[in-house]
Amino acid sequence: MTSQEPATPTPQRYAERTYRSPAALVGGILLLLLGLWLAGDALLRGDSHTRLTAVCALLLGVPLVTAYTLRPLVRAGDDRLTVRNPFRTITLPWGAVEGLRASFSTEVFTTTGKYQLWAIPVSLRQRKKAGRQAMRGADAPRPRFGPNADAGPPPRAVADQALDELRDLKERADRRADAQNTDAQNTAEPVVRWAYEVIAPAVLGAIGLAVMIAV
Repeated sequence: MTSQEPATPTPQRYAERTYRSPAALVGGILLLLLGLWLAGDALLRGDSHTRLTAVCALLLGVPLVTAYTLRPLVRAGDDRLTVRNPFRTITLPWGAVEGLRASFSTEVFTTTGKYQLWAIPVSLRQRKKAGRQAMRGADAPRPRFGPNADAGPPPRAVADQALDELRDLKERADRRADAQNTDAQNTAEPVVRWAYEVIAPAVLGAIGLAVMIAV
């Protein structure tokens, strides 16, 4: 009889995690609606100069508002971390990530530098509130029985929770690479792509608006 080698277990895969700022999304939508309302009124009731100025203002304003509010996103999977900031998208294999930090802003450190995570803003107010709740929870005696017997970990700010999850994904990727005895991820480099679809119309709008104001 022919002996069969045991099949290599398939590593467990996890669903991608996506992080965005709800406050930025709501603010961006409101700003876009306000800008479209003002520009629409100028287009309907203004003269030719006013209409051209409104069009240039839209070309400048809509891409910028979209870039800073709706566009930022962080997507984390088993193999890579994708950071979409206002004017560029950075694709980071986990092997290129050296660390993550949240001080006044969230940042990822790589072999070539650091990048800010616009989609995960740091709220000092949330952090102070979580710290006060943690202190109150530490001072209060916990019951041995009942629904509050296991209160779980102390509360944390949203940005700190997100970075904890990203660090966990990073550790899983490192363990997977070690188990497979490969350094392919460690030799990978970040890939940066500029968002010309945002930059180009904003530049055209800025030039046009400057010309319309000057004439």
